[in-house]
Amino acid sequence: MMIRTITLIGAGNLATQTGKALKKAGLEIRQVYSRTEQSARELADLLTTTFTHKTEEIDLSADLVLVAVKDDAIEEVLACLDCRQTLLAHTAGSVPMQLLEKHTNRFGVFYPLQTFSKKRDVDFSEIPICLEANSAETLNELKELAFRISGHVQEIDSAKRKILHLAAVFSCNFVNHFYYLGDQLLEQHQLNFDLLKPLIRETAGKVMELRPFDAQTGPAKRFDETIINNHLSLLGNQPELAEIYNFVSGSIFQAHKNS
Repeated sequence: MMIRTITLIGAGNLATQTGKALKKAGLEIRQVYSRTEQSARELADLLTTTFTHKTEEIDLSADLVLVAVKDDAIEEVLACLDCRQTLLAHTAGSVPMQLLEKHTNRFGVFYPLQTFSKKRDVDFSEIPICLEANSAETLNELKELAFRISGHVQEIDSAKRKILHLAAVFSCNFVNHFYYLGDQLLEQHQLNFDLLKPLIRETAGKVMELRPFDAQTGPAKRFDETIINNHLSLLGNQPELAEIYNFVSGSIFQAHKNS
């Protein structure tokens, strides 16, 4: 069966961008559910569809019910539903597919590997979509759907998807927090974060062509003690930052000391 209609459970960053991509590809978003009426209404307006904030009103007649809520809310929502005749898929990176097993006979995972924000559109054609399903038939249904919005579709089981999600936290969430720390340092000294943006672009661009190991530069890789100690002295009144600087510098040095 080809998936043509979707009920979207969730109205956050991922649900918003995935819903927009699916609608653009010609899918009918039959309904949006969110625990808060305002969030449900806003996304439904964006997707030109109906909405609800009551679990008992969730439309389970769609070809696919796509669960795009916080990891710890998946079971909470599904426990309120009778999904036995429903094709269910969740979008979580670290939640095992088997969580869905007690709710339906047809289930899988539809995990777009990207960082999403409601108000920043993304090119879904470039986003890897990681799939898993409890049967070959369900996998083919999800695969056909995924290829309608992305050119990068791959079957990845729950164990490997957990590792992928962990790597994504290091490569995205932690890196972005470092941008925040850099921004805070600059702001303390009346400097603008825009000064770092060409450096950030080049750093990200290099790892499109080089392995991250080969792209590494900086005083920690060279173990330039003079510069490292100067930096630590500048952080003398910010011991938490100094601890982070020391730990990360040590990790970089250990990775490259024999190279």
